[in-house]
Amino acid sequence: MSRHETSPTTVQPASNHRPNACCFCWCCCCSCSWNEDRERAWRASRETKLETIPNCEACTKPTAEEVRGWAQSFDKLMKSPAGRNVFREFLRTEYSEENMLFWLACEELKTECNKHTIDEKARMIYEDYISILSPKEVSLDSRVREVINRKMQEPSSHTFDDAQLQIYTLMHRDSYPRFLNSAIYKSLLQSVSRSNSES
Repeated sequence: MSRHETSPTTVQPASNHRPNACCFCWCCCCSCSWNEDRERAWRASRETKLETIPNCEACTKPTAEEVRGWAQSFDKLMKSPAGRNVFREFLRTEYSEENMLFWLACEELKTECNKHTIDEKARMIYEDYISILSPKEVSLDSRVREVINRKMQEPSSHTFDDAQLQIYTLMHRDSYPRFLNSAIYKSLLQSVSRSNSES
């Protein structure tokens, strides 16, 4: 896919696009110097699948200490909004961003108290990530799917807990080790370390 093509899952309404408004500007959305360097490299190689991440989480630029901490444990990475954004950027390069999107949707569902909203969000999560008809379907075993199918008759804020844990474990075991060895993580670590030493 070229940089000028967009997949159906990444098309955003034009009205939502605000230059430099994204929280992730320190590494992918705006014209900061680190981003400009990467953009030049991307255009030169034409090998990347990465595009600007839509709807990334609000966060501040991480410190070098925080970025180094992500390599110590997956929990530290996942507890950090900045860490989740960078990890999500990496997952996109492996075409597995839906794992993070599903995990985030489950976290959001857990904060809901209103029965009607819970029903609505649970159905949306089911259609987006559990249904075999969805292009964003996550990989779950049959036991977990059966549990979800039963619970969907009367959804609660914890309907997807087993599935969320399974996807968390999958990301931890499968994607996280590759993330730590990725150019995305190493470049960010180098960038924040350099900023730290210059200040």
